[in-house]
Amino acid sequence: MKIREAVVVEGKYDKIKLSALIDAPILVTNGFGIFRDQQQLELLRQMADRRGLLILTDSDSAGFLIRNYLKGAIDPKKMKQAYIPDIYGKEKRKSAPGKEGKLGVEGIPMPILRQCLLQAGVKVQDAPLPERPITKTDFYELGLSGGTKSAEKRRAVQRALRLPERLSANALLEVLNTLTTYADLCQLCHRFFPDKQA
Repeated sequence: MKIREAVVVEGKYDKIKLSALIDAPILVTNGFGIFRDQQQLELLRQMADRRGLLILTDSDSAGFLIRNYLKGAIDPKKMKQAYIPDIYGKEKRKSAPGKEGKLGVEGIPMPILRQCLLQAGVKVQDAPLPERPITKTDFYELGLSGGTKSAEKRRAVQRALRLPERLSANALLEVLNTLTTYADLCQLCHRFFPDKQA
């Protein structure tokens, strides 16, 4: 499913599960890490402004704590809420069930997960987004990867766009494809470092 909204989940295993179902940016709160990470929160706000957010946390008390925190920190008009049902069991990768015994996002069967997203009112898109995507080749050609100062240049771009400094190159690529265009990225890079191949 190609959806308009960026989806917020708690952890990397939730992201892996969801990426098999949807074509959209998936952002991770790192559990309670979002409470201390102002840069990640700012990124969520930018995504909410640009495309809207869909909050998809686990149905346990920790998931609702994170959900409620985000409701208070981000304009609720720019968010949708998807709720997974209370299904008891344990995820395959875990040796024991969670504290409350409920399956999290990563453990919910795919058809149920899909239904949860549709019930939340996500905007399913049939046609691809019209903008030319930013690619790994673009990163190389702009000096953002493969060069001696590539990491420094990526950090300059991240600072200019007020993005978290801990984004990997792949995560930065995904975020840039959501928040900016190829043309705007080229302008930014040429302004900061006109010797793009250096």
